[in-house]
Amino acid sequence: MGEKSSTDSSPTPPPDGAYPDRLPFSGWWALLAGALAGLAMRFVFFGKAGSNNSAMMAAFIYVSPVVVGAITVYVAERRRRRTWAYYAWAPALANVIYVLGTLFVYIEGIVCAIVILPLFAVLGALSGLLMGVVCRVTNWPKQTLLSIGVLPLVLGFVESGVPLPDRIGIVERTTAIGAPPNEVWRQIINAPNIKAAEVNGAWLFRMGVPVPLAGATQQTADGPVRKVTMGKGIYFDEVITDLQENRYVHWLYRFHEDSFPPNTLDEHVVIGGQYFDLRSTSYTLTPTGTQTELKVRMQYRVSTRFNWYADPVARFLIGNVAEINLDYFRHRSESARNAETLR
Repeated sequence: MGEKSSTDSSPTPPPDGAYPDRLPFSGWWALLAGALAGLAMRFVFFGKAGSNNSAMMAAFIYVSPVVVGAITVYVAERRRRRTWAYYAWAPALANVIYVLGTLFVYIEGIVCAIVILPLFAVLGALSGLLMGVVCRVTNWPKQTLLSIGVLPLVLGFVESGVPLPDRIGIVERTTAIGAPPNEVWRQIINAPNIKAAEVNGAWLFRMGVPVPLAGATQQTADGPVRKVTMGKGIYFDEVITDLQENRYVHWLYRFHEDSFPPNTLDEHVVIGGQYFDLRSTSYTLTPTGTQTELKVRMQYRVSTRFNWYADPVARFLIGNVAEINLDYFRHRSESARNAETLR
């Protein structure tokens, strides 16, 4: 790193082999230091959605994995010089430990953890490489680390008054069903006794979101409304705005204050919340010979400081749910047609 400045108290790392690692413990200290720093930051950014210390702020999402990576490399370099590969993989692994730690102390939901983990690992690896450069070519690794450490608080203050950007997305999927339109229509309008095995192939449900139990259409003062119930007491309305029997149905989503009981979903991914919303769904039925072409169109919103990342994730997960829904209607419709044929 060159000659040390008299103002820099950071020691020069010993040469390779001076203190051989005594596995499995000594090699983990740097990773644990980085992960613990990340957990400390998560406790600082523990505010409710929309607050000045929410974990969805860009100051936290972008900077906390950078701090974890920088601390990991700094602590490791104090022991001995590390390789460029270490600068990348160790901070990435420290961020994995950090995210797993948030689950262990029940400060983060599993859906959020799974979604954010790849981004944190990549940012951690990049920051580790940059910190490696600082340690090798400058005399100011400690000053650099302190500067990075205060960034979340400074950026959080600047960011707090800026409104969230909205991004509206649309997902479409189509399938062919070996049943007439009237049978497919019947399954869409009323879906009773949904079995977990019929829908739990969706990644959202694998990640811990409760599976749907039923969707039943009722006539109300506002017109036809499809009432949806899910596990753990979740419920909401699908308000039908356009209904053309056996051909087309469109609904908007309506959520209530108690639609999502406490601890059923992380507040960062609650549907209809500040950061994510499922706005509408439509199904189009087109007869094609002895089959029915069923097309679903779902519109959603994401509102985060990292829409470039959140939108593709939301598109993938919603598209996957759309495919599972089509498979459900196909299976139910074809089973009902076969049962009718056997009579």
